[in-house]
Amino acid sequence: MTRPTRIRLTDPLASAPDLTGRRAIVTGGSSGLGLVTARTLALRGADVIIGARDVERAQSTRDHLVAAYHLPAGRITVAPLDLIDQDSVRRFAQSAGDAPLDLLVLNAASSSGPLRHDQAGIESQFSTNHLGHFALTGHVLPLLDRSEAARIVTVSSSLYRAAKLDVTDLSDRDRYSPGGAYNRSKLANVLFAIELNRRLVATGRPTRSLAAHPGMARTPLHATYPSAATRIVTGLLARAIGREPEPADIGVLTAALSPHADPALFWGPTGSRTRPDALGVPFAPKATDPAAAAALWSTSERLTGVSILS
Repeated sequence: MTRPTRIRLTDPLASAPDLTGRRAIVTGGSSGLGLVTARTLALRGADVIIGARDVERAQSTRDHLVAAYHLPAGRITVAPLDLIDQDSVRRFAQSAGDAPLDLLVLNAASSSGPLRHDQAGIESQFSTNHLGHFALTGHVLPLLDRSEAARIVTVSSSLYRAAKLDVTDLSDRDRYSPGGAYNRSKLANVLFAIELNRRLVATGRPTRSLAAHPGMARTPLHATYPSAATRIVTGLLARAIGREPEPADIGVLTAALSPHADPALFWGPTGSRTRPDALGVPFAPKATDPAAAAALWSTSERLTGVSILS
């Protein structure tokens, strides 16, 4: 098999389709990258459902977008979604109704906070960033199947390259590193996106799964580190070399909308900090390891109770 090579796209959204009549879900769509994604999709005509843990803040954001851009009242809706809670994930999926779903952007993330666990004892970043999105994908896959060419975009991070993933130890009770746990969840994200696309292709579905990242972006995630020193250093680094959410989101939007976005590549920004191009690069070998993907898949199905294309 020929290994994919990197692709650089200038103005990657120039050939993006009109989204009128399409439906999209964006998790964590009330701030940061998710807000940019939700706004862009809505302005291009899509009906966008924002999944948010803080519904009041998300509703305020939605109201502002509708008023500021003179959008139809039903163009953006908000529904409660707490990805660490499997019951919440299921209720959110049910609230999406029965109409075809054309785009699912798995954007929400928890980053580098103090050690917490979900109800099953799984470390919270892994549970939120991967398991919640895994389950949501499984719940709404029938809606995606009703679309002619749906896409699922998983937002990860280049930090996945530094991660280790042992699916037999996901509690971190004996040893916890906030950054290490975050990196592990991002490795799970890319393993999931790649394996999901393989299964979609193998079953003859037109839906495609892609992974994207924002590079160093100035988002609220940098304020969550337990260590004050880490928060300061990371904040300074983001201000010095990072991009604002809108330009940083170009990789996510490319994966979601560009007809030239290859699922075999990892999409992110490159070049200018204010008007970057989109760059697709091959994944590191650890992201394409079939044994690791299989282990993650079976573990995810067991922990969520959701089976996807198995």
